Amino acid sequence: MAESPDGYVCLVEVKARSTEAWGMPAEAVDAKKRQRYRRIAEYYCMLQKREVPIRYDIASVTPNGMEYFENAYE
Repeated sequence: MAESPDGYVCLVEVKARSTEAWGMPAEAVDAKKRQRYRRIAEYYCMLQKREVPIRYDIASVTPNGMEYFENAYE
């Protein structure tokens, strides 16, 4: 979790691959993982006792570098 300058709480999934032979790391964030992060966000809002703007980001790391996807899904 991180807070962005524009006030969003960002849940960031960092995925890494030592090779791209198995696909890009961001592709591993499937529907099940997205649903898990949605539940985490709901729980966080419950703890805060207020609605908090949430953003879901993915950092995809390979030997060739890193790509960062802001607002990767809703």
